This record gives sequence, structure tokens and C-alpha cells, in this order.
Amino acid sequence: MPVMAPWIIPALKAVLPHVKTIYDTAAPVFTKNKADTVPDPTVLLQQQIAELQSAAAQNTAHVKELAAQLQSTVAALQEAAQLAEHRLRRVTIIASVAAALSAVSLLAAVTGLLIK
Repeated sequence: MPVMAPWIIPALKAVLPHVKTIYDTAAPVFTKNKADTVPDPTVLLQQQIAELQSAAAQNTAHVKELAAQLQSTVAALQEAAQLAEHRLRRVTIIASVAAALSAVSLLAAVTGLLIK
């Protein structure tokens, strides 16, 4: 059985509440072909073109907003990665010093037993 990546659950929890909003915004409701109410097909065509342009403009605004959010998320992730790397280096140094001190203590204990 495949194991899910640990980051997928929080990502889904963050995205799922917004799916309906994204769908409602992304799926424009175009003018239906009202041949009997609009005698001139060019008027209908112009109406549909205006709706497409409006949907494209909204899409552009949403893409820009998502790009800004993605950029800030990536910056925060990079900052967190640098902090984690710094902490890892510190822990490695502390562990190395502790190992060296324990080796010196062991050597001193063995030397003390042999000299006695």
C-alpha cells in the first residue's frame, strides 16, 4: 500500500475549503444562445466576447494573487529551511563535543584503573 507524503494532508485541508469558490470564479456563466430574444447575432456575439474578456481579466487577477501567495510561501519555506539547517549544525557540533568529552572521560577512567 503506497504511503502518502506527510505534506499532502495539510495541503488538502488548506485547499479543499476554497474549491467551490475557485470553481465559481473560474467557471464563467456565459450568455446562453437566445436566438428568439436577440434578433441580431452580432449583439449576442459581442455580449459573449465581453463576458469572456471579463472572465479573462478576473482570471488574471486571481493568478496574480495566487502567485504573490506562492512567492510568500516559498520565502517562508526557505527561511524555515535555513533555520532548520542552522539548528542541525548547532546540534551536530554539540553532539561532537559531547562525544569527544565522553571519549576523554572513558580514556581517563581506563587510565585510572590501569595505573592503580
